[in-house]
Amino acid sequence: MGALLQRIKAPNDVKKLADQDLPALCEEIRETIINTVADNGGHLASNLGVVELTVALHRVFTLPQDSIVWDVGHQSYTHKLLTGRADAFSTLRQEGGLSGFPSRAESVCDPFTTGHSSTSISSALGLSVAKCLDDDPGHVIAVIGDGALTGGLAYEGLNNAGRLRRNLIVILNDNAMSISRNVGSMARYLSYVRAKPAYLNAKDSVEAALCRVPKVGESMASGVRRMKNVIKKNIFNTTIFQDLGFNYYGPFDGHDLKELISVLTMAKSIDRPVLIHIRTYKGRGYKYAENDPGMYHGLPAFDREKGAGETGTRGFSHAFGLAMCTIAQENKRLCAVTAAMESGTGLSEFHKSFRGRFFDVGIAEEHAVTFCAGLARGGMIPVFAVYSTFLQRAYDQLIHDAALQKLKIILAIDRAGVVGEDGRTHQGVFDVAFLRTVPGIHVYAPAYYDELDDNLSDCIEGEDHLYAVRYPRGKALYRPEGFQPSGKPFDVFGDAESEIAVVTYGRLFSFACEAMQTLESQGIRCRLIKLNRIIPLDPGVSEMLKSCTSVFFFEEGIRTGGVAEALGSALLEKGFTGRYIMRCIENGFIRHAPMFRMLEHLGLDKSGMLHTIQENLNRK
Repeated sequence: MGALLQRIKAPNDVKKLADQDLPALCEEIRETIINTVADNGGHLASNLGVVELTVALHRVFTLPQDSIVWDVGHQSYTHKLLTGRADAFSTLRQEGGLSGFPSRAESVCDPFTTGHSSTSISSALGLSVAKCLDDDPGHVIAVIGDGALTGGLAYEGLNNAGRLRRNLIVILNDNAMSISRNVGSMARYLSYVRAKPAYLNAKDSVEAALCRVPKVGESMASGVRRMKNVIKKNIFNTTIFQDLGFNYYGPFDGHDLKELISVLTMAKSIDRPVLIHIRTYKGRGYKYAENDPGMYHGLPAFDREKGAGETGTRGFSHAFGLAMCTIAQENKRLCAVTAAMESGTGLSEFHKSFRGRFFDVGIAEEHAVTFCAGLARGGMIPVFAVYSTFLQRAYDQLIHDAALQKLKIILAIDRAGVVGEDGRTHQGVFDVAFLRTVPGIHVYAPAYYDELDDNLSDCIEGEDHLYAVRYPRGKALYRPEGFQPSGKPFDVFGDAESEIAVVTYGRLFSFACEAMQTLESQGIRCRLIKLNRIIPLDPGVSEMLKSCTSVFFFEEGIRTGGVAEALGSALLEKGFTGRYIMRCIENGFIRHAPMFRMLEHLGLDKSGMLHTIQENLNRK
């Protein structure tokens, strides 16, 4: 850590530095971020792009009296370094360490715990109104990227905020999408002039004076306003923000500290909603990230000097993408839909090979589901590839636009279950519980790649209703010798006559197989039930288990509403009188830690299963 950064021990310490020290501070921050992400993994390109912006924000505003709300929050590393967390920054994304996202539990300078996109404007508006009602003079700033503006919630927030007649500052961090064209120094100069309080006061005074002139004054003022708007619309390509009620200024250079500090200082004095448009470059200061910001968005630990290479690991996302390409060769109606996650969901090759049937709808999961409904109604077979945590956003659309109309839409649910270092906002542990409430849906949980292929094909060839195939992050685990997919709703392994049964699904089946081998070596024989289709639960499962004395269910999802609960209810209805032990994730949120370390904590790995089974069998 550099000498300047070592002097930042608490929020607002950056104000104590001399102006000429700030560029050097930015370089020290970049070095710290690059080194830490190289060691721990994390989000690199987006954080390197907002260093100057964050320093300027902390220079102008006073935290926590003022509030900065980061949209998504994966670009908040500099903010953490400047708010008293520099000494702990080496623990970023590590078990027991700093979160990779803003966290209220971590600092009073994080007003919102964030992790999903397009939420900042709405939450910042609520904060701003609360401050107003409480006579709190503090400012509220929402920082949102151009990508997040593809989400409808952002526009709902903008629409509501524009009606407010008090200061709310929205900073549009434009680092990729051309929202407005930069028409050169004249537009920037006029934005700078228009942002000055003197300009605003003069404008209001002139209009007020004209209105006082008898008969002709009001018409002259109206004419001036019309002329001003015509000139603005000819100079500035982007007018939607003004139309929504914001004072729009920009675009400005997001890496020019002096200009940023000046603009932010003026923006805080304007008693109305303000949108400041800045242009930044992802990955700035690290050549590998500058050349390929997409690859350096979120990544595991890497060699800083050599850069992040391809891991070559064939995981479930990759297997899904290959299966989609294979099926699409034969089925001309198959379409792939993603919400700004083409690479993450394994669809890059599909995009290249079937460009006309690939649709990236932006960060808009709700729209994606309803768009798929339209595709299905038109005779196509849409497959929506989405992370489990982001599918939560489209619950209403799943019920109203898909299930209600019995349309064939296939959800390819990636990152299902525990995901690791991204933490509480990204764990995919809720999808099973809420999908169980969707009428008519069929949900499959493959443990291996060939099962995923078969499940996907079955869904495509099946009857018209909603389907889901859910699979975990990373690669497949231990596979028993000779295992072959059966295509049945469930399979039975081990001693089919044993009164001790273990039930599970998905990747936990691998751990269960290993645990069963250990139990057999100890003279404990049991039957192992692998659920292939988890929703609806086949009635044959409860029928087969009702005579057991002990049933153990291991589930990588929340207890309430999960499959384990469903089987427990079914067993009670069958008159089951034995012992039923559910080892699930208790309702709550899971902190960040390495993925398999977290499974160990939850008792869902081989050791945890053995402990649960042995401990309960030893009890009378």
